Amino acid sequence: MIDEQKKVNNAVRKPQKGGKRLAKSPEELHRRSPAAGDRTTNARIRTPHRDMPVQDMPAAGSDDAARSVRRRETVRPVREAAKPAIDAWAEDISPSHDNAEPDSALRKMRRAAQRWQEADGDTSPLISLYHTLVSKAKRVRRRWRHIVREKRAKNFPESERFPIQFLLFAWSMLPMLGSRLRERTWGYRKQTMKQIARLRAQVEQHRVHPAVFLGAGGAIAAIALFFSFYTLGTTVRYDGEVIAAVSSQADAEEARARLEDITTRTLGETYTIDDSLLQYSSGLLRRQDVVDSEVFEEDLSEEIGLVTPAYCLYIDGERIGATPYEGALDELLQQLQDAATNENTISCSFAEDVQIKQEYVPSSEIMNLGYLAETLYSTKTAEVTYTVVKGDTWSEIAEEHGLSSKELLALNPGYNIDKLQIGEVLTLSASVPYLTMTVVQRERYVDDVPFDIEYTNSANLYKGDYKVTSAGVYGAADVVANVTYVNGEEVERTVLSSVTLRDPVTEQRLQGTKERPTWLPTGTFRWPATGRITSRFGGRKSPGGVGSTNHKGIDIAGRYGTPIYAADGGTVAYAGWMSGYGYLVQINHGNGYVTYYGHNSSLLVSVGQHVYKGQQIAKMGSTGNSTGNHCHFEVRYNGVAKNPLNYLP
Repeated sequence: MIDEQKKVNNAVRKPQKGGKRLAKSPEELHRRSPAAGDRTTNARIRTPHRDMPVQDMPAAGSDDAARSVRRRETVRPVREAAKPAIDAWAEDISPSHDNAEPDSALRKMRRAAQRWQEADGDTSPLISLYHTLVSKAKRVRRRWRHIVREKRAKNFPESERFPIQFLLFAWSMLPMLGSRLRERTWGYRKQTMKQIARLRAQVEQHRVHPAVFLGAGGAIAAIALFFSFYTLGTTVRYDGEVIAAVSSQADAEEARARLEDITTRTLGETYTIDDSLLQYSSGLLRRQDVVDSEVFEEDLSEEIGLVTPAYCLYIDGERIGATPYEGALDELLQQLQDAATNENTISCSFAEDVQIKQEYVPSSEIMNLGYLAETLYSTKTAEVTYTVVKGDTWSEIAEEHGLSSKELLALNPGYNIDKLQIGEVLTLSASVPYLTMTVVQRERYVDDVPFDIEYTNSANLYKGDYKVTSAGVYGAADVVANVTYVNGEEVERTVLSSVTLRDPVTEQRLQGTKERPTWLPTGTFRWPATGRITSRFGGRKSPGGVGSTNHKGIDIAGRYGTPIYAADGGTVAYAGWMSGYGYLVQINHGNGYVTYYGHNSSLLVSVGQHVYKGQQIAKMGSTGNSTGNHCHFEVRYNGVAKNPLNYLP
């Protein structure tokens, strides 16, 4: 039975006439049959790439995958045509039951082999056609690629493609470089991990019990806590009394040397602290009791009592006072400014250079704040100067500055009070405040607006005379101005704005055109005689050198008989002898002014006579209370003597 089966198998393997092989063994045919198993196994597919396993074929997304799909689509009809024959052959050779006879099985195998041969003969032309088409398609594809390469080489020579190739090469190298970098990094990391592991092993080997750390930390904390409250220092005693505690004896000696130098400069004499009075002792001291050398210096100076650190007030470089209280002088100066200001004050300042300095002063110069405030509110005597101007007299200058003639002479020894010269500088003594305060106030007020004057000629009035026919009326204006006060007195006014509230009314006047008589007053005076001034207006020594009198005019000395002229036109009010004046002429100028001409040798006018300006009225002499030839000239306004020099050209 077995031998017969082998014969059948050999018969199947042997090719028939014509050299064609019918089939392989049944097992091989069964494996080649599509129905013999899953098509996704490692079976070979009859394609141009028939030796490639299915799972090794390129992915469907690439060009090769697309070509593989097209090939399978081409072979599929051939397989479909061969499938019925193969299925029939498989069915024939499959035993229907276990007791099938060998002869019947052999016959089935022969029939199946015959059918396969017929089917193979039917599909051979198709397969040949398929391979022919595929080979032609490959030749077309290879030709097309060759044409494309030639076209590309023509348009892009090798030299121009080099940068692109280089970039592509560099880009292709990036993964390799990244891989090398990762390898290096991983190597360094492994090496570092090994070192860390070794260090951990060493730490584990030398690990100290936590209690040791706790004990050491507690001891260090206790020591730090102790020295945070206590430190090594030196206690200094002066004459047995504890002064202070310092860091070291060197600091104390340094402060001592500074204090000796300060005391010497302050008192103006050499001062040294006795060594026997200072004692030093070192030891543990509380930190809060230890002071620096500057504080120790102040404590030692206070204990000695010769000099004291204080805050000193200087005005224009002069020390006015000193106080030991910080900020007291600033507050005092602020109070002075507050007293002189209000809500309208723009600025307030001192004209002097005011400074507050901290320095050592003799202990006797320390002031209380009340006395220092009184000093600043009071005045001081200071020297001021005055320049003599035209018309000044000695007595007037003294009176205007609150001095007597004798006090003024004491301040200016060697001056001839009867012969003051214009431009001379006199020294005066005046009371001035310690501080000159300049205050600028913003003020708003109603001010007068001056009116204009219109003149109309009139033949009924003399030239130089006028008559008001319609009085003018001042207008009103709302004025805003910055007013500057110096120690309460206004020195400057700057108008910022002015709004007219009421317009002024113009004044109407008549002015004379008629020629005036020569004897009428002109309103101005001329010199009554030529000569030099021997005595001025005001206080002077009495003639003869005995006592002093108040001279009511000026004396113009000249030769005997020198002409005396009328100072202005007018009417002779008196002409004759008058006691100390001797021969005297009085002229009434009709406008409140009367002039006196005394000590004449002879008179040339009489009472009631009209005289013109410059007319000779007398001759110079020395009559009356006189010591030499001169003209005594007076100017009186409404009966009050005035300084003639203020009216003469």
